[in-house]
Amino acid sequence: MKNYIPTILLLLFTTLSFAQIKKSLQIEKTTTSIKIDGKLTEDIWQNAQEAKDFIQFRPTMGVPDSVHNKTIVKMAYDDTAIYVSAYLYDDPSKIAKQFSSRDNFAQSDFFGFVVNPNNDAQNDTEFFVFASGTQADAIANPSIGEDFGWNAVWSSAVQINEDGWSLEMKIPYRCLRFDNKNVETWGIQFHRRFRRNNSQYTWNELDPTKGNIGLYHGELKGLKNLKPPVRLAFYPFVSGVSRSFDGNTQTDFNAGLDVKYGITENFTLDATLIPDFSQAGFDDVSLNLGPFEQTFSEQRQFFTEGVDLFSKANLFFSRRVGSAPSAFPSISNIEEVIDYPETVKVLNALKVSGRTKNGLGIGLFNSITDKTYATIENTITGTRREELVEPLTNYNIIVVDQQFNKNSSAGIINTNTTRNGGFRDANVTALFADIVNKTNTYNIQGQVKMSHLNLENGTQSGYSTFFRAQTISGNWRYNFDHSYADSKYDINDLGLQFRNNFNDFGINATYRTFKPKGKWNNIYVNTYVDYTRLANPGTFTGLELGGNIDGTTTTLNNYGFSLSLSPGKQYDYFEPRKEGSFFITKNLANSNIWFNSNDNKKLAISANGGIEGFVEKDRNYLNYWFGFGPRMRFNDKFVLSYFFDREYYKANRGYVTQVGEDVIFGDRDRIEIEQTLNASYNFNPYHTLSLTLRHYWGIVEYDDSLFSLKENGRLDRTTGYTASTLPSDPNINFSTWNFDLSYSWQFAPGSFMTALYRNQLFNRDTQAMENFNSSFNTLFDQPINHTISLKVQYFLDYNQLPGLFKSKKKKNKFM
Repeated sequence: MKNYIPTILLLLFTTLSFAQIKKSLQIEKTTTSIKIDGKLTEDIWQNAQEAKDFIQFRPTMGVPDSVHNKTIVKMAYDDTAIYVSAYLYDDPSKIAKQFSSRDNFAQSDFFGFVVNPNNDAQNDTEFFVFASGTQADAIANPSIGEDFGWNAVWSSAVQINEDGWSLEMKIPYRCLRFDNKNVETWGIQFHRRFRRNNSQYTWNELDPTKGNIGLYHGELKGLKNLKPPVRLAFYPFVSGVSRSFDGNTQTDFNAGLDVKYGITENFTLDATLIPDFSQAGFDDVSLNLGPFEQTFSEQRQFFTEGVDLFSKANLFFSRRVGSAPSAFPSISNIEEVIDYPETVKVLNALKVSGRTKNGLGIGLFNSITDKTYATIENTITGTRREELVEPLTNYNIIVVDQQFNKNSSAGIINTNTTRNGGFRDANVTALFADIVNKTNTYNIQGQVKMSHLNLENGTQSGYSTFFRAQTISGNWRYNFDHSYADSKYDINDLGLQFRNNFNDFGINATYRTFKPKGKWNNIYVNTYVDYTRLANPGTFTGLELGGNIDGTTTTLNNYGFSLSLSPGKQYDYFEPRKEGSFFITKNLANSNIWFNSNDNKKLAISANGGIEGFVEKDRNYLNYWFGFGPRMRFNDKFVLSYFFDREYYKANRGYVTQVGEDVIFGDRDRIEIEQTLNASYNFNPYHTLSLTLRHYWGIVEYDDSLFSLKENGRLDRTTGYTASTLPSDPNINFSTWNFDLSYSWQFAPGSFMTALYRNQLFNRDTQAMENFNSSFNTLFDQPINHTISLKVQYFLDYNQLPGLFKSKKKKNKFM
């Protein structure tokens, strides 16, 4: 019952009042076309009402713009779109306008238009235009922040003038979700950032010390009788991929279709039919010696775009869809697995999501993956057979989220994984709430989650809870949180959970500045205490306390330092990889320091370093690391960056293997070196050539004398285990190389051609004594995986089809 108390407290949380002055802008309808060229010569721009008198909120609140840097914005609309024009006064020689790829802010001034058709202060759509002409767009709400994985198709243009720069934007109604019958008042905001000093201004004054930014929007009035077109867009694509590895070449041709359809004014269907993820980037694989799986960020566009509703309660980890099979084949002692697929083919996927005028959000996600087989070979006869390791599988999510009070929400989400046949199925349900009082000073969050698995040998059910209470305004802020999960809670069929069986408490205090003080633009200080226990049995596992300080100077150099301590004995129940076993450490200390120079300059530097060790008798563990990298901006088109990172572990103590019932630990020296090189040449906002190169090297060398883990969590070296007598050599030499060269051309709005060349190398052996050069040469003795890919995707609006057919008929008439 005690774990449901946080949910009950949510229902008792009281609210107060909050008031804020809002500016208003009257919009006029235009009957003549507007050419999007950034020149502001149309008649509508001469007479439209002005949005002006911008106010700075970063780094100093309340500073009004001046005659030299003022911003004047005007708006108009017609039956197809919303139009925005802006004249941004400035010294042209000071305007930052580095070219970059879409959604990459780089070193460029920008203008931002934020619109909220429901005027609910929580669900914004953001459109940015940089002085370089590059676009960015995002959806935003208090739960997820800004999601730049969302992409829309809209038009913009920029003009550099003698006294600043000007721009025009055309936002078709298909990019927005709104109720056609309730368009009297929309929430809007305009942003302007000066990259040279990172100052940022808004039209309606914004107070960053309190509340989410949606509460500070102004209002757009005057929209009438909107008749948006059918919101139906097609993204047909074709792609060709050629892969060669170790003398074998495979060529694939793919054709498919992505669809966006506005089911209603507020709800949209996104579907990918015959998906093609052949151009997803490489994962940054490194050597993983820990007890938990190594995970990577999502790189498939369909799974990064518009997933804010599905991220509620942290139950959805999209990499599960199409990841490795869930089962491993059963083999005899004379068989071996010669082909075990790393991924499962995604047959299709769709999302339906939206939110009503009253704040009710509904989301539906569904995806189906194909059957997948492993190949097994008889080591005596050489015969081969296939075994099913992943059946036809359906992934499904349903979420309902009700927003209220312009800053709070509550809802329910269910995720379900159903595998055909006798494979495991999973179902997880969560109730969640995020409540903020109306003065935006206090926040309470709560979650209750239940998981249920259908396994081959029965069923398993578990539960988890989360509670946080915090202050969210002012310079000083405090929070308390509690996380709980029993030993049977498991969401890993469609979610990501590194561990269960925990009962953790945390206290946090922060101090931050919101205006410059002396040489500092801003300072952030954080302190915390984390106290952890097992849920079952209810025993103590660890205590950590620490803090960090981070600050940016008025010259835009960033400095930071952190320190953490784990005093006394700490009980690790996961490193042994054996139920009920634990490993004791004592008095761990960790410190970090970092520096980032002003990245507005042509040459910018990033550096970091740290040290970690145990203050423990008979233990000489020491871990230190450092990283360093320059970034050179040769001009507004060409940028080159390099980063070197080295980490060294001396007498790092950890799990080696298990022999019978004995858990074997060892002292090991580890070295990890990672180097990355990134280069990009942007011919203009529509043509980009980019290069990414990464090399990673990690070695692990064990002392020959090993330990066995005793029941009391201590290690015993007298049992006679040695590295040389284990069934396999535990020493590791691990290295990878990734090379990625791409060219992207946006040849029409929303339409792209992307050409890629990639190669990849991988090596893992036991030659831990090799030095860097020898290991590098060994890596390049391995067969190289070459990939060449070309993909063309075209954006087609359903409403353009009649015009296309009309043009075709006219052409045929005169042939």
